[in-house]
Amino acid sequence: MKLHDIAHSRTGDKGNTSNISLIAYDPAHYPLLRKYVTAERVKEFFSDIVQGDVVRYELPNIGALNFVMFQALGGGVTRTLALDIHGKSLSSALMDIEIPDNSNIL
Repeated sequence: MKLHDIAHSRTGDKGNTSNISLIAYDPAHYPLLRKYVTAERVKEFFSDIVQGDVVRYELPNIGALNFVMFQALGGGVTRTLALDIHGKSLSSALMDIEIPDNSNIL
């Protein structure tokens, strides 16, 4: 199943750093996100644009993960020639990640 089936996302930026939150629609789905959406997986998924580290922060009380991606915006808003200078479309791209369908626990 795709992440968009069980979660939604928002992004933010500061300089050349992108921040992506991944929030479960239902807190019962948080363990799936935690298990399958690792910092390594996100870095691999965005390997064409993320040149730095990806750090994952866990927020179990609200059923969310937060990913901070360094060197991810082509130098930042004032330096990049990218069409999406703030990286707002990264949240939509993240939703396309495929994870195992563990419908027995959903």
